[in-house]
Amino acid sequence: MKKNAIRHNAQRLAALACLWLAVSMPARADYLWLQSGDGQVRVYAGELGKPLAPWPTLVDARAVSPDGAVVPLQNGADHRAFAPASGSDSRFTATRAGADGVLTHYQARLGRTETQAVNDLELVPTEPNGNTFRLVFKGRPVAASQVNVDTSEGWHRTLTPAKDGTVSFNPAFPGLYVLEVTARVNNGSVTLNGQKYDDVRHTATLSFEVTK
Repeated sequence: MKKNAIRHNAQRLAALACLWLAVSMPARADYLWLQSGDGQVRVYAGELGKPLAPWPTLVDARAVSPDGAVVPLQNGADHRAFAPASGSDSRFTATRAGADGVLTHYQARLGRTETQAVNDLELVPTEPNGNTFRLVFKGRPVAASQVNVDTSEGWHRTLTPAKDGTVSFNPAFPGLYVLEVTARVNNGSVTLNGQKYDDVRHTATLSFEVTK
């Protein structure tokens, strides 16, 4: 009886998470992505191959350290940079308060060695360095209606999840791959610096290099 109650509660919470999060917007949006360069992790905004310049106005921009330590950022004209995480994937988060009344939380990850999520919204490989990914929101799997793939070679693709909610593809050539998904919070409102935002979104990317 107790096991059934626990199972029912877990299913109910998962269902609430899915209802609270309407995953994937109909239109492409700008995102943040991470890539390696000159021994650092660089953060760019916009779309792969078309970074925004100058760097946009973001709040609470920070590299996410596994141990919670503050990671110093270096400012470039069109990017930010920080030292890569030791022994783990690198992550970065920031928030943009748009003049259009949209509040967007950006969450970017570089690397696919870890099978656990750290950011609120994150695409997570089901096995280290694998090609199947699950979307996780605040520790719980959620279903995405689509995941967009951009590459440094100009190849684009839209992935449709399988019945179990995962997305899969086989990288066909070397280069940088960026997987992106955007989600809107249902009936969510946030007040930031005295302004209320009724349209709250999360945009997550997972980027990784394929060498051969």
